[in-house]
Amino acid sequence: MGETLFTVVDMGQRITIQAPAGPAEAYLTGEPGRPGVLFYVDAIGLRPQIEEMADLVASWGHTVLVPHVFYRDGSAAELAPQGDLREDGAREAFFAGGVMDRVGALTPDLSGPDAEAWMATLLEHAADGPVGTTGYCMGARLAVRTAGQFPDRVAAVGGFHGGGLVTDETDSPHLAIAASQASYAFLHADHDGSMPPEAVATLGETMQAHDRPAVNLVHRDAPHGYSMADTSMYDAAAAAHHETLLRTLLEERLG
Repeated sequence: MGETLFTVVDMGQRITIQAPAGPAEAYLTGEPGRPGVLFYVDAIGLRPQIEEMADLVASWGHTVLVPHVFYRDGSAAELAPQGDLREDGAREAFFAGGVMDRVGALTPDLSGPDAEAWMATLLEHAADGPVGTTGYCMGARLAVRTAGQFPDRVAAVGGFHGGGLVTDETDSPHLAIAASQASYAFLHADHDGSMPPEAVATLGETMQAHDRPAVNLVHRDAPHGYSMADTSMYDAAAAAHHETLLRTLLEERLG
């Protein structure tokens, strides 16, 4: 687990990680030996847009790993959109093709062991020190859970247009905050039914109750998926806001 094979792609490298259920693709970018960031994809998955976003985080002075968390369902290329998700109806049609089935199937009993492989691989290339996690859409849930799973390692957590961070289930992602030692930065979208105001409030109350330093903001007039420039949900102002929050968090907590 954690063994990697390399193919150079643009700024970063496509690698293969020996994950619990078999080989998993990932994108590794940034100068080796820098503070590490584990970057979790949105429901659309690993694709050029995500790689560009990871490259940006790497340009701030980090070693960034982006795992293909849906490796059990097929390769990143097989699961990627075949059309332009900025066109009318294209994003909706893509999601109608089973996307949420694989999101729902990635339960904590699978994502937890996966995270061990992701973290081990990141630390093969990054500095041996505190790391950050950041996630988008369903990836925000994974970022939060990873912080609770590795409390002595994860010092910073970013979550952007995260869906379902607070639920009534016994494994609700926000409950992992109690086990963590991280600082958090969340930027929610006010037009996002997957994270209503009461859920945002509960998330904030949870971080406060456990004395976790946090930013927990809602961007006005922003849709779910606002950071993804390759979809119709992109909002430039909200995307820029998220970049500022994430960069500040990582600088403060990772150096």
